Amino acid sequence: MHKITFYFLLFLCSFAYAQQQNVTYSVTPSSFEENQNVTITFNGNSINEATWGVTNNALYLWAWSYDTDSGNQQDAPTNGAWTASSEAQKLTYNSSTDAYSIAFTPSSFFNRTLIGRIGLLIKAKDGTGDKKSQDITLNVGAFQVELSQPAQGSTTIINSGGNFTVSAKNSGGNANYILKANGTTIDTKTDNSTYVFTHTNITQNTSYQLEVSQGSTISLKTFSVVVDPGTTTAVMPTDYQDGITYLNGTEAILVLNAPGKDFVYVAGSFNDWEPTSAYAMTKDPTRDSKFWLKLSGLTPKEIETYQYWIVDKTPAPNSPKMVITADPFSTLVLSPFDDPDIPSNSYPNLPSYPVGQEREVTVLQTGQTAYNWQVKDFTKPKKEDLIIYEVLVRDFDSDRNYQDLIDKIDYFKNLNINAIQLLPVMEFEGNESWGYNTSFHMALDKFYGTENKLKEFIDLCHQNGIAVILDVALNHAFGRNPMVRMWMNDADGDGWGDPSTENPYFNTEARHSYNVGSDFDHSNTLTQAYIKRVVNHWVKEFNIDGFRWDLTKGFTQNCTANDEDCTNAYQADRVAILKDYADYSWSLDPNHYVIFEHLGSENEEKEWANYKYSEGKGIMMWGKMTNPYNQLTMGYNSDNDISGIGHKSRPQFEGTRVVGYAESHDEERLMYKNLLYGNSTNSSHDVKNLNVALSRMSALGAVTLTVPGPKMIWHFGELGMQNSIFTCNDGSVNVPGGVDGDCILDTKPQPQWTQNWLGNTTRSKIYNDWAQLIKLKITEDVFEGDYKINTNTLTPSIEIFNNALPNSSLKNVIVLANFDVTSKTVNTTIPAGETWYDLMDDTGATTYNQPTIAIAAGQFKIFGNKHYSLDVDEVENEMRLTLYPNPAHRSFKMNKEIYSLDIYDLTGKHVKSFKGNFTATYEFDISGLVQSMYVIKIQTQNGHVSTSKLIKM
Repeated sequence: MHKITFYFLLFLCSFAYAQQQNVTYSVTPSSFEENQNVTITFNGNSINEATWGVTNNALYLWAWSYDTDSGNQQDAPTNGAWTASSEAQKLTYNSSTDAYSIAFTPSSFFNRTLIGRIGLLIKAKDGTGDKKSQDITLNVGAFQVELSQPAQGSTTIINSGGNFTVSAKNSGGNANYILKANGTTIDTKTDNSTYVFTHTNITQNTSYQLEVSQGSTISLKTFSVVVDPGTTTAVMPTDYQDGITYLNGTEAILVLNAPGKDFVYVAGSFNDWEPTSAYAMTKDPTRDSKFWLKLSGLTPKEIETYQYWIVDKTPAPNSPKMVITADPFSTLVLSPFDDPDIPSNSYPNLPSYPVGQEREVTVLQTGQTAYNWQVKDFTKPKKEDLIIYEVLVRDFDSDRNYQDLIDKIDYFKNLNINAIQLLPVMEFEGNESWGYNTSFHMALDKFYGTENKLKEFIDLCHQNGIAVILDVALNHAFGRNPMVRMWMNDADGDGWGDPSTENPYFNTEARHSYNVGSDFDHSNTLTQAYIKRVVNHWVKEFNIDGFRWDLTKGFTQNCTANDEDCTNAYQADRVAILKDYADYSWSLDPNHYVIFEHLGSENEEKEWANYKYSEGKGIMMWGKMTNPYNQLTMGYNSDNDISGIGHKSRPQFEGTRVVGYAESHDEERLMYKNLLYGNSTNSSHDVKNLNVALSRMSALGAVTLTVPGPKMIWHFGELGMQNSIFTCNDGSVNVPGGVDGDCILDTKPQPQWTQNWLGNTTRSKIYNDWAQLIKLKITEDVFEGDYKINTNTLTPSIEIFNNALPNSSLKNVIVLANFDVTSKTVNTTIPAGETWYDLMDDTGATTYNQPTIAIAAGQFKIFGNKHYSLDVDEVENEMRLTLYPNPAHRSFKMNKEIYSLDIYDLTGKHVKSFKGNFTATYEFDISGLVQSMYVIKIQTQNGHVSTSKLIKM
């Protein structure tokens, strides 16, 4: 089967698998050249469109071509996506003959020449679920050369000193034959219709090329021989790890875990990709599946690339004898598929992909300079206080890279969030992706930037009190993953395949009902070791503060792909393995955040939430509340029970361990549905009106962010983002089932920056209100207490209280909101005779003491028994910061202790930083700055920020 590996399928869908159909077809003319028009007709009576869900005869061609020389294949440029075929390749249906057809000229259709064969199949527009025909292969050209022995592109395993016979014939009569071995001609024959030659006493790995010519027409056939080096054994030192272990600037150890394999070569730039016996890996007799090799004579800091040649002399049926693959534990790979489209501003000086190789290669570089972390002992925010900002790097800003996030650090900081969660950034297939189609779990995807740029972002976040959480897809891997390919079922020999029965890491069939890609077998100790190694890499190498584990329902071995009831039922093996992974994370970092996207019943979630909670740990669970909150924002008094936003909706949880959210990357934007379906019964407050809909979003923040326990925001909800989740690259919207696919994975437009939404009064009010609410949440201890929610109404109320606090502090809070389309008078629940404070008023001047209050449509109120713990006098005292002398020559001091200080020139460029806690006697050295005026940004230990001007003499 032609393995499609480049397109990520929406991972929270349950797929119905249809049986592949063997269609009958005809080709006119039967023999054709690459520059000749050809018509392919498919018999409609051999196709059951209904099994693919096809209506209106909407069938599509998916095609690829093969080189005449190397046999390498290349997809047709107009294929489109596997989930959404291009309309350019829709087949023409003739109802009178019940036939589908398409006509094209191969050289134009594939936009190339030297085509030896073409491959094709027909499919539904969305081919998910194997809604396709069998693969069909057609030769191109009247002059055809056929290898009788060996097969084109094959690898033959022989013993050292063995012989190798090549035989071929052609369809055009007498021709000339030239056979080359490793680039050197070893035999020629002229004016023959057939060819036979035996190469004797072969002692080295050999790449062959047979050139067959007739007049000006030339056909090239390639194949190879790999010499069995025999078994060399030696015990490997215990401190060598899978993948690369750097010894020094000139030496590195490579280790591959390859159960069931007979021998392995390492081919790379250091041996011109032609490994001799010196590059055959040694087998550890004490660990039967471990192969290892010491590389010496490397040049410090020089980029090297390599792949493994992995041989199984007696593979499972339909499995290749040799697989050539990158290292499963790669931390950087080069890809011939994706790298050409990576912008140089995101990844400067990207190493070149090595000429003549196929698929991913691993990068090795000795003598690398370690990143200089400015924050080495980051103190994480309390789990109870977390306000997580979920970000897809690709869709955050127009450059789609980490530098965009770095440049917007003040945007995050001014919003007062204290954690950023990145959608998967591990090497994924393609560039336009959410990242859940991961292929190399330890390698950073280069589309977003370099390792050091991500580390710079993490470091900067830590400098500003913001934790960084990674979304990780460790339930599955996609087809480029080396551990899939090392043991794969590859019946058509194209180098792609699904896991075979011998695969020690993956199931041949998914063991749950939500699968995409290849399903990891988490009961296997090798899989468990791999997952823990991935966790270790990101925690230790990147200082990652936590993981959001995607699709945790998939970590069982007890179900089948079609049994959703089983998948959603209690599974003890799933509970146990995920506890074990959490334990490992905590062994590396006792305060590591562990978050599960389970979205299941409480019977499993309670075990994780309560696990080691008494030790300050416990696992946080995703709490989706999109639908009821959207009912409120749209203005409808039905299905709007919002009690699930907090832990009390799950009474068996010991603590506040629900990461509640109204929006996430998986859900439709609330604002999009407000504008499309909002309550429009009141013309003066029509929710379908943009400004009216936006004016209601502050109230959404009030009844989500304030509830005790961790919360999450999907990026730009704080600005009222209304782009549908189904928005396409061009800004149009294609809902599910549309003729062009649903566009859910498309790169989204960036109106928040191009239209300066922060400069829009209505949108910036949401941002500022949420910032105020978040500041309250993370600074006031009352929000770590208990709560009551009055819900199932358009005027919900939340009472928040912490009885452990003294009466002199803010210990009681009331949140009231009106999501109706008319003004409402509601009960404040303020005790008689007491005066409470409006917590949205920083000055503390606005107070209330009445039993009821009128709240306008779409608005909210938040009262407290006291004003902030940090009162006005304390703020003013902190803000009486001065620097001296000013003007200054070589240095200056501050009159008070501060946490950090940043210096900017008058263009806004950041020129110098001082990070840490500084006493009033500390001298800030500015001798390296040129004479000019500068803006000084100062942060106190309590997080307050002020600015001042400094003249450098």
